[in-house]
Amino acid sequence: MLIVKNIGQLATAEGQRARSGDGQGAIRVLKDAYLVADDRGQIVQTGTGRAPELPGAEVLDAEGCLVTPGLVDAHTHLIFGGWRAHELMLKLQGVPYLEILAAGGGILSTVRATRAASEAELAEKGGKALAKMLSLGTTTCECKSGYGLDLETELRQLRAVKRLNGSQPVELVSTFLGAHALPPEYAGNREGYVKLLTDTVIPQVAKEGLAEYCDVFCETGVFDREEAEQILRAGQKYGLRSKIHADEIDAIGGSQLAGELRAVSAEHLIAAPDAGIASMAAGGTVAVLLPATSFYLEKPFARARAMIEAGVPVAVATDFNPGSCPCLNLQLAMSLACYKYRMKPEEVLTAVTLNAAAAIGRADRLGTLEPGKQADLLIWDAPDLEHSFYRFGENQVKTVVKKGAVVGR
Repeated sequence: MLIVKNIGQLATAEGQRARSGDGQGAIRVLKDAYLVADDRGQIVQTGTGRAPELPGAEVLDAEGCLVTPGLVDAHTHLIFGGWRAHELMLKLQGVPYLEILAAGGGILSTVRATRAASEAELAEKGGKALAKMLSLGTTTCECKSGYGLDLETELRQLRAVKRLNGSQPVELVSTFLGAHALPPEYAGNREGYVKLLTDTVIPQVAKEGLAEYCDVFCETGVFDREEAEQILRAGQKYGLRSKIHADEIDAIGGSQLAGELRAVSAEHLIAAPDAGIASMAAGGTVAVLLPATSFYLEKPFARARAMIEAGVPVAVATDFNPGSCPCLNLQLAMSLACYKYRMKPEEVLTAVTLNAAAAIGRADRLGTLEPGKQADLLIWDAPDLEHSFYRFGENQVKTVVKKGAVVGR
């Protein structure tokens, strides 16, 4: 049993579903608060005033600081081989990403490095990244494949995630993203690669239980709307719920498709048109926005305010990957969401907790500090939520609790 006492401010969204519109910023704030978790790591009580004294309980003194739910990173490409630092100068010279990709760089560069790495090597590298993420307050993380682009390596990436899940504190959720790019061996044979994914790779991923979601990079020069729909429907056939990389560079119908398929999430959305935003709102799709990617690539920032006002639940994630966003700091993404999306601190908190949990199918037990939810929480080096956004550029997390146990200080 765990008792967290002397909480200066406890700030949390509420509920078991994603929040949108005015509800995105409607959080519960308790001052001079406490929290109690049982031996199963579940919250049983929150309140204000003097914390209860329970025999045998571990007592954690928050010392008047802010306490929030643990952060949920709903979009990462955690497992990959190599890095792509050599592309930095190309970016600084203004070479567009799709041009880098067409020249064999970008995703295809990482594909070569990932194919050459063993499962153990991929897991070791991913584990080091997860340790850093945990120290920054991330307690749950979505992990996409997509750097294999063949049966063997895609499965190896997902098996590396499975190996890591449970061997370290951060809880992991797997997404199959074989439709991340067209592999070189299928150049000129798009139909053949789509068939490989739908008829061979997706069934095997489902058979081995290696992923919960199927994702597609629906973009100019990658997979068009029709191909994306074909792949996502194949995933649904085998029990993989839909996600989609949509409208990152060009609006080619990805966000509209997300709503039509009732995808759990649509991600990036820098160029999402009004029709796509309306479709996502109607389909109950969570918009997973990635401000650190816009910052790193010097691209426009997604229209978060328009999405919130249209009733689309907004989540914020890192997009940690070796090319377009080599950043695993969700605190930085939170700051960028506040400054560049003009989201209120309360809206951002919901975006990286409850809405992010909803984007990976975990809102029923993660993302808020309420009785019945898992005791994943952070003690911040800040007196309140506003102060944590006022300061930026440093790690403000003092203590990390996962399933009722202290896992980081």
